[in-house]
Amino acid sequence: MILDTLGRPLRDLRVSVTDRCNFRCAYCMPRDVYDRDHVFLPREEILTFEEIERLVALFAGLGVEKIRLTGGEPLMRHGVADLVERISAVDGIRDVAMTTNGSTLARHAQALADAGLGRITVSLDAVDDARFRHAADVDFPVARVLEGIDAAKNAGLAPVKINTVVRKGLNNDALLDIAGRFRGTGHIVRFIEYMDVGSSNGWEMDHVVAAEEILSKINEAWPLDPVEPNYVGEVVNRWQYRDGGGEIGVIASVTNPFCGECTRLRLSADGSIYTCLFAHAGTDLRDALRSGAADDELVEIVSGVWESRTDRYSEERSGVSIGFPKVEMSYIGG
Repeated sequence: MILDTLGRPLRDLRVSVTDRCNFRCAYCMPRDVYDRDHVFLPREEILTFEEIERLVALFAGLGVEKIRLTGGEPLMRHGVADLVERISAVDGIRDVAMTTNGSTLARHAQALADAGLGRITVSLDAVDDARFRHAADVDFPVARVLEGIDAAKNAGLAPVKINTVVRKGLNNDALLDIAGRFRGTGHIVRFIEYMDVGSSNGWEMDHVVAAEEILSKINEAWPLDPVEPNYVGEVVNRWQYRDGGGEIGVIASVTNPFCGECTRLRLSADGSIYTCLFAHAGTDLRDALRSGAADDELVEIVSGVWESRTDRYSEERSGVSIGFPKVEMSYIGG
C-alpha cells in the first residue's frame, strides 16, 4: 500500500479505454468543440488490452482493488468484454465496474456479465425523449438506453446505478420524473452536482443545483431517510425512500467536496495517469511501457506520482488558479 502526502491510499483505478463517444453532452463533449473536424486519438496511440492488463496488475500490487472502465464511451472500444475478462482475472482485483451512456448496452450486457463485470453505471440526464435528445445533443431515442438498463438487470448486473448530472435550465425541473421512473425498480439514481471538469463546457457556478435543493425537491414528494455509507471514502451520500421505494444518492463535489477521502487514480486511453479529475497534466506511462521498462521501473514511476500527490481541488475550488486548461472528462472518464 502506498500513501500520498495527505495519507490517502491508492485503492481505485479508473481506466479510459477510448476518447470517443457517440453522444455530445454539453458538460463533457460539447458539439462546438467536438465537431466533425475534431481529431481523436489515433489507434496506435491507445493502450492495447495487453498493456492495460499489465498495468492493472502492477497497480494491484500497490493496493488497487477496484477498476472502473470509462471513456469516452467504453462500449465503442471493440472487444471490451475481453478486457473485462482479463482484468477480472488479475490477482488482487475484487471489483470491476463500468460507466456507459447505455446506447449499446442492450447488445453487450450479457457478454459483459459473463466476462466478469460486477457492476454497471449508466449516465442518463433525462427520461423523456425530447429532453434526453437535447441533453445528449443526439438524434437517439431514450428508449434504447432504458432497454439497456433492463438488459443489464436481466444479465445479473442489478442494481444498475443511474448517474444524472443536474444542471440548472437543463433538467433541474425534471428531477421527480427521473427519480419516479426508477422508484421501485431496485436501481439507484445518483444525482450529481454539475462540476467544472475540463475547460470546454462553459461551467459557471450559477448553473449548479446544490445537493440540498435536489434532496429537498425529492423529499417533498417522497420522504427520505439517510443511509450509512457502504465503505469509508464513498463519494455518494445515500438516502432511502421511507415508504420502501428504494434508494437514491447525491454526489456533492461542489457544495460538499470529499477530497480528504479520495483514493482514485485515472489512466487515460493513451497511457497517462492523473491524480485528480480536475488535473491539468498527467504522467505518461506508455512511452516507458513500450520502450521496454521493467515492472519495477513502472512501479517506481507510479509510486513517485502517488506519494507526491497533494490534490484537493474541490475543497480549494474558489481559491484555485489552475493556470492551464484542465484535462477534459472525455479523456480520462468521470
